[in-house]
Amino acid sequence: MVYLFLANGFEEVEALTPVDVLRRAGVEVTTVGIGGTQVRGSHGITVQADAAETEVTPDDLTAVILPGGMPGTRHLDASDTVRRFLSAATERGAVIGAICAAPSVLGHQGLLAGKRATCFPGFESELTGATVLPDIVVTDGRIITAKGAGAALPFALALASALAGADKAAAVEAALQVR
Repeated sequence: MVYLFLANGFEEVEALTPVDVLRRAGVEVTTVGIGGTQVRGSHGITVQADAAETEVTPDDLTAVILPGGMPGTRHLDASDTVRRFLSAATERGAVIGAICAAPSVLGHQGLLAGKRATCFPGFESELTGATVLPDIVVTDGRIITAKGAGAALPFALALASALAGADKAAAVEAALQVR
């Protein structure tokens, strides 16, 4: 199961684009609300998460995805549930995706040591141990990071490739009419 975490103040495009693309690719995704199932985005859009953080366990995880946005990223960083899921993902070699400011959560947990990564400008110093690149999407092993809202679709397609295969990701890309 892919778990995408939502916390109040999340960036809507960065959260919903990966959910949409992955589901189109046939990947099962559960959105998880930190603090409850009604989660308000940074631009005032309220989303009904599939589950509250108290209703999920990392037993069946194949990936963890963290959207950025403020103050959503800070809420994710403070979440024991997110930390527990990231630890489980690391132990299992699962895919971990983070976009915009959210790669900072990975940096704070030491998950980027020796990895290449990217993030929203201004958060580079929080990617502890990473080689920070200017690319809009960076894949290093099982960790996929992206710069910001404008990178949401390439980020989602990179996740689809990692989780459903390159052919499936290419089919979704073609169906979406991506240039």
